[in-house]
Amino acid sequence: MDNIFVPNMTFTLEESRKIIQETPIPVDAHLMIIDPDSKAHLYAQAGAASVTFHLEASSNPEATGQLIKSEGARVGIALKPNTHFSELAPLLDFVDMVLIMTVEPGFGGQSFMSEMMPKVSEARAEIDSKHFGKIWLQVDGGISLDTIEEATFAGADTFVAGSAVFKAEKPGDMVELLRAKASKR
Repeated sequence: MDNIFVPNMTFTLEESRKIIQETPIPVDAHLMIIDPDSKAHLYAQAGAASVTFHLEASSNPEATGQLIKSEGARVGIALKPNTHFSELAPLLDFVDMVLIMTVEPGFGGQSFMSEMMPKVSEARAEIDSKHFGKIWLQVDGGISLDTIEEATFAGADTFVAGSAVFKAEKPGDMVELLRAKASKR
């Protein structure tokens, strides 16, 4: 987050690089920044396993995706709630993950937007009809024990559950509970 594309600031590229170097866990760098076209590949160079950028911020998403892939990382493209999936559908041939925001990006702890589930279902149908098994469908925002099943049944197979995990008394236990609920699909 760069405090321009969304009204909040988080990790810089250098801070992200340090995190990536310190953790054995694959990192997905979700970039909520303006001009990902000139910056996204730098996160791949830093060692991110995947780099996700917002379609709304990119002037050339295909070229940006190719740069990310050339650095050996997976490519994700995110959609804000007001962006229609049809704007991303023509780009599915070169993405590894579609991220549908289920909150307005920028702040954690927001309420899950159930009205995004038709978009998730539309994306799942398109992915399954042409790219089955090759593209992950992720949701981010308001994911909790109360919402993960709804997202799963709509077609999501990958989840960002920041507040639910990090505010839990036992984060590891919360991850396992969320996985169990998501596996009911």
